[in-house]
Amino acid sequence: MTHFSQRARTMALTAAKRAALAGALFAGAAMAFAQGTSTPVGTWKTIDDSTHQPKALVRITQDSDGTLSGKVVKGLNPNEKPGRLCTACTDERKDQPMLGMTIIKSMKQDGDTWDDGNILDPENGKVYKCKMHLEDGGNKLIVRGYIGVSLLGRSQTWIREADDAAQAKN
Repeated sequence: MTHFSQRARTMALTAAKRAALAGALFAGAAMAFAQGTSTPVGTWKTIDDSTHQPKALVRITQDSDGTLSGKVVKGLNPNEKPGRLCTACTDERKDQPMLGMTIIKSMKQDGDTWDDGNILDPENGKVYKCKMHLEDGGNKLIVRGYIGVSLLGRSQTWIREADDAAQAKN
């Protein structure tokens, strides 16, 4: 009888460990899903302020220090000549190709927003302070570039690329 009780206890512990492991895996998957739609990391379609047409794809990544940066990965304007350079830039990006250029730097998370970084407008070469937050379940990124205080600036709504949204849900 003792041998049977010992074996039953071992089986019960094994079942409990399996349940705990399954719970941990489920929680990890749920956390990964939530993180995918609660962070700006991913690829975003920018919209031209004047024409309201898609302008470029910007991939936002998390750097080793936890800050976010964003790089132009594709131009979407069919009328734009390939290989355009940032002739208006005044920093190390002067006369560098816009494609592949890092335009967002040093964004730090502060609750539901990211700020303390900057964004470059490659059209005019100006660097602005930047603030951004997610809306619409993580599918829209509101990006605000400003000088001095946030009231003196403009906002753009960027749209998460469908592939990133689908990956975030898997």
